[in-house]
Amino acid sequence: MNAVDRAYADLADRIADDVRRVEPRLVDIRRDLHAHPELGFDVFRTADVVAAELTSLGIPARERVGRSGVVAEIRGARPGKCLIIRADMDALPINETTGLSYASRTPGLMHACGHDIHTATLIGVAAVLQGLVPQLRGTVRLMFQPAEEISTSGALAMIEDGVLQGVDLAIGFHNSPSIPVGMFGYTRGASMAAADNFVVDVHGRSGHASSPHVAIDPIIAVAHILTQLQTVVSREIDPALGAALTVAHIQGGTADNIIPDSCRFGGTIRSRSPEMRGAAEAAFRRILAGAEATFRVRCELAWRRGVPAVMNDEETLDTVIAAVREQCGPVIAACKPSFASEDFAYISDLVPSAHLHIGSGAPGRADSLHNSDYQPDEACIGFGVSALVRSALKMGLETRAADGQRRREL
Repeated sequence: MNAVDRAYADLADRIADDVRRVEPRLVDIRRDLHAHPELGFDVFRTADVVAAELTSLGIPARERVGRSGVVAEIRGARPGKCLIIRADMDALPINETTGLSYASRTPGLMHACGHDIHTATLIGVAAVLQGLVPQLRGTVRLMFQPAEEISTSGALAMIEDGVLQGVDLAIGFHNSPSIPVGMFGYTRGASMAAADNFVVDVHGRSGHASSPHVAIDPIIAVAHILTQLQTVVSREIDPALGAALTVAHIQGGTADNIIPDSCRFGGTIRSRSPEMRGAAEAAFRRILAGAEATFRVRCELAWRRGVPAVMNDEETLDTVIAAVREQCGPVIAACKPSFASEDFAYISDLVPSAHLHIGSGAPGRADSLHNSDYQPDEACIGFGVSALVRSALKMGLETRAADGQRRREL
């Protein structure tokens, strides 16, 4: 083994030892947060826990960023770029059914998406990196974010408060129960999808069911619109790029013998590229215009653009993949694209970013996110800390040489 390889191996051992040292404390923090879930921007207890832990590590924390977020920085011994690592903190309005000793103490609220794990993981990153400042080049900014699970984005609120000022690169991460604990996943291009919502009111003319010819039936129009909308994905979107359109609710009429004046339906469309997002919306509007001409109805569309797709920057993602392999071994692989969405997308829209999936699947279980019985394997916290710490160090150690090729420095 040459000197460079030996140094990299020694670094891996140092990180592993430090992670083992802090891991029990991180599990305790996670369980405390799990027992006290908070929603949206109202994550003040969680933020106080985060700030207290950072302060105990000697890392000054800035609170109330984006209303209730927390920001802290670890500055390396040598100058370099600024990397931001983001964890979300909010829970979901779900009644927990796990029966765990540390289950939610607040009826109707639960950390069913694992943001308690994300928060504990980023605290662990802070604890380990603080001891590796001599090896760290540049600055690592820690972003503890509220309000990922609601439509009013906590990421946008923190961005408006300046959290990305001076930032060169970003890493986001999410626990993934579909990936066994100890494994990691990534997706090139779009890691998660853009999410747009729609509500359509189709207006006709009411009448008696015995005389349908004197009415204009909005329900018949909606039935045809729904079947046509399904052709947007199946016949107009490149299968390699992908989209998913779901009509999730429909309401129309109140009696068996009355054709109603109007019928409403709504849902969501997910897309994995800006081009497909625009094409899907254009096709949607065209189909409604056709229905107006065909069925003599009037269609009123409320289209709400949600978060964009989480896009991976190739170079940043390659650095993270290499860092995981150096620290943890050959435990990272490409995973199936997801049509879930999340507001780390607003960050990846502004700075080169990588999004990492951290396996949280417990042996013998088949868990899913947003489920009242979600029980991730807590070992994913330590694995996540190891991967993210090594990624932060590697971001600073790898620079571009004059010829544009990458070189390693220790």
